[in-house]
Amino acid sequence: MRICVFLSAADLDDRYTGPARDFAELLGKGGHTLVWGGSDVGLMKVVADGVQEAGGRLCGVSVGFLAAKARPGADEMIVARDLAERKRLLLEKADAVVVMVGGTGTLDEATEILELKKHGHTDMPVVLLNTAGFYDGLKEQFRRMEAEGFLPRPLTELVFFAEEPVGALAYLEESRGIS
Repeated sequence: MRICVFLSAADLDDRYTGPARDFAELLGKGGHTLVWGGSDVGLMKVVADGVQEAGGRLCGVSVGFLAAKARPGADEMIVARDLAERKRLLLEKADAVVVMVGGTGTLDEATEILELKKHGHTDMPVVLLNTAGFYDGLKEQFRRMEAEGFLPRPLTELVFFAEEPVGALAYLEESRGIS
């Protein structure tokens, strides 16, 4: 499976890097390909290192103004013209999406895939990995959107909230019929 991971390129502490490393190892050992923003810094580097060390493949999609931070030695590296093209290419190359901790860019990417799912433009499974309760507030907001009629589909059809890396990958594999 080609799993797109949206996440931060920031240097973060172990409460975020530990679970990210665990997920990366599971992904690599499962023979999956990481599709990610291509950066070789911060949390993006942690995940790419973990996937590669565990035998998985790397497909990066960088963007022109960040190309200097692109990971050398990825199995595939594409440099997009702008952030919009980058998002489109990341999703085109993926069979599933995992949203890890991140800032505004990660949130933008997450809402893009959920909007596509909401309107039936993709059936890709999407997991929000709620490491250390990072997305508790967003989870509550989504529940309110659902309860108050802002979502035309049940929230459970749009996104799966996983508290642990093993649950995230298990959900994706089950969604795609991989055992």
